[in-house]
Amino acid sequence: MELDINQHSVYLLNYHLVMVVKYRRKVINDEISEYLKHRFVVVGQSYGINLQ
Repeated sequence: MELDINQHSVYLLNYHLVMVVKYRRKVINDEISEYLKHRFVVVGQSYGINLQ
């Protein structure tokens, strides 16, 4: 756990990403899920974000 420190505060931010699909059927299969995980890691690295 890495805390962010400011002059007057110490904080830790966690975000929860919820992906909503248009239809109520399974559209994200294992292949798409792995691709999305990879893209989240790549994009997160450029912004200094860790995927847990």
